[in-house]
Amino acid sequence: MENKRKALGKGLDQLFSSENINFETFEKEIVETASSNEIKNIPIDDIRSNPFQPRKHFDEEALNELADSIKAHGLFQPIIVKKSVKGYELIAGERRTKAAKIAGFDAIPAIIKDASDEEMLEIALLENIQREDLNPIEEAEAYGNIIKKLNITQEELSKKISKSRSYVTNVIGLNSLPDEVKKLVIEKKLSMAHAKILSKLSDEEYVIRLANRIVNEGISVRSLESIVKGDEISRKNKIHRVVPLNRVYSIYEEALREKIGTKVTISAKKVTIPFDSDEDLARILEIINIDIGE
Repeated sequence: MENKRKALGKGLDQLFSSENINFETFEKEIVETASSNEIKNIPIDDIRSNPFQPRKHFDEEALNELADSIKAHGLFQPIIVKKSVKGYELIAGERRTKAAKIAGFDAIPAIIKDASDEEMLEIALLENIQREDLNPIEEAEAYGNIIKKLNITQEELSKKISKSRSYVTNVIGLNSLPDEVKKLVIEKKLSMAHAKILSKLSDEEYVIRLANRIVNEGISVRSLESIVKGDEISRKNKIHRVVPLNRVYSIYEEALREKIGTKVTISAKKVTIPFDSDEDLARILEIINIDIGE
């Protein structure tokens, strides 16, 4: 890993080796240590987005405000790019690039660095996580990707981004939501609090039905909690001929989900812990302190 980090210099090493991420310090160091031949005015039309950019939605109003600021005061900090076969790919600074284009700039100052695909993925994720530019679904996907890519635990990620472990677990849980419901969260028709409750339910059809009720009926978070805990759950289980879990099992399931960061089910004297990759399995084993040796 050390050899991989040399392309972007000491700043990247410090970013990923420190317990807490400080993306501003990382960028500042790259800017301050950049040689004159590393900073060039690059035509904006020659710049492509980072292919690993986790953010799919950009706030147009915020971009226009940034564009007005750039138009009035200029761009104080260059973006960071890598040379590609055709033009350049963004490593960091996508909002600035988009805003500069809106402001009418034909070119933008950029620091040119070499970077591997892995580095570009990590930086794109961390820049957005640190600066809180992601919507909840993008944030959930970013957390899941960075845990797998860096092979770190939820606890380690929570320390790096200065969030509580429970917050990280709840955000990652949103990845289990059906696509229809994720869309409602992205469109801000469902709050994070609503989504958190829905993400703990296993029946997708029921989750979609509840999500639509929340939007159409304006159901509050407290009312949703009552619905989930009430008779509607029992009716759902009966329709699908599923015997309702013992309440104690439900409590155990919830405790395990909070600790492991993935849905756990207990039924028929069996505990089921799903995983989606070897890295995810290794993460779960580490959390429950199982060491199988070399």
